[in-house]
Amino acid sequence: MIIGIGGVSTAGKTTLTALLRSCFAGKSISALCQDDFVKPIDQIPLINNRVNWEHPNSIDHQKFIDAIRAESQENEVVIAEGLMVFFDEDTRKLFNKRLYVEIDFKTFRKRKARDKRWGYEPPWYIQHIWDSFLQYGGIPDDEAEYLIVDGTIRFETHIITDYINRKIT
Repeated sequence: MIIGIGGVSTAGKTTLTALLRSCFAGKSISALCQDDFVKPIDQIPLINNRVNWEHPNSIDHQKFIDAIRAESQENEVVIAEGLMVFFDEDTRKLFNKRLYVEIDFKTFRKRKARDKRWGYEPPWYIQHIWDSFLQYGGIPDDEAEYLIVDGTIRFETHIITDYINRKIT
């Protein structure tokens, strides 16, 4: 089974991944973060003379796809998560299940202010992250089923596991 998890930065994708790991205890499981598949910095577009990590062209989609496929050969469950995990059609086709962690702008801004992983981010770039997410990180208009989970409250494990355990069609 290959599970895709999307949502804006700080929405709760990594927290949901950890929860799913515990739900699949006893099974071989691998988790991949799209952030680990960025292109070399000189190949990433710029915005205001800054590296634009929020653009789909910052991701090596083929390398991400290859890693998901390789991990699915070695593990019973593969979780692939990222802000733009549903952007690339070929990547989306790999997912048996799709979860989308949703938060509002106010929550995003508050969480991002506490997020010091990348150092100081100017206010314009915080807004850019949100705007890029709206442009590239949403649920695509396709025929696939997506479970939308609220990232502002504690995840409802039974709803998520019911969705995941439902027969794949």
